[in-house]
Amino acid sequence: MTSVEAKREAARDDLAARDGVLVAFSGGVDSSVVAALAHDALGDDAVACTAKSETLPEAELEDAKRVADEIGIRHEIVSFSELDSDAFVENADDRCYHCRTMRLGEMQATAHELGIETVCDGTNADDPGAGHRPGLQAVDELDVHSPLLAHDITKAEVREIAAHYDLSVADKPSMACLSSRIPTGLAVTDDRLTRIERAEALLRQWGFDQFRVRDHDGLARIEVAPEELERALTREFAETVREELSQLGFEHVTLDLHGYRTGSVSPAGDEEATAESSSDD
Repeated sequence: MTSVEAKREAARDDLAARDGVLVAFSGGVDSSVVAALAHDALGDDAVACTAKSETLPEAELEDAKRVADEIGIRHEIVSFSELDSDAFVENADDRCYHCRTMRLGEMQATAHELGIETVCDGTNADDPGAGHRPGLQAVDELDVHSPLLAHDITKAEVREIAAHYDLSVADKPSMACLSSRIPTGLAVTDDRLTRIERAEALLRQWGFDQFRVRDHDGLARIEVAPEELERALTREFAETVREELSQLGFEHVTLDLHGYRTGSVSPAGDEEATAESSSDD
């Protein structure tokens, strides 16, 4: 038995020993692996739960539904709004703490309604050392169980386990919540989140894989992965994206020649805590 197989079995046994679990589920690779392990261990006593809000792109919600169906796990969707929190809206460097507190609070309330004692998330063994991660404080405070972290399963090993379960998201790029595209200190508003989501949907239509559209108060800064940068440097792309993003309300549209970088509008080292953990990765 390889090291990854041993860790996988240990995490599965950990979950099997519980009466039931609810997995905070974004459809990213981390939470999908936890959901697959939980369903493998507990069958119908495992539930995946996705929190729908303005910071979760509609495409990601649809992806979460698809992956839950792929796993075969019961899938619950709850709705809430981070914009109800002034602390979240002001977008200080602890924004992710407030987001994760609210999101996991919704998970715990749903688990209570279903008679489930354990809420799990997709925090993996690489996350605590990955820079500024205020969202992890909320995981700690709310006593959420992180089986990947508990059994020292790294991101690379998560992807191996995803492949073991034949999950379509095994190679899915990391995806953070939409508020991570707004520079720290600039208020998070529904209008900004909406235009970011629509702008990124356009890049997805162009076939880009790893990208972000950062909203600098009306200036759109597009980041794409270095290996995809050449495709973004064509006249056709430049003209189309400039016209489309201008119609969305961006006054200026730029392409960042550094390429995609996590946390480039957040405190140093911020890995953009996501729907995986909030959002997954």
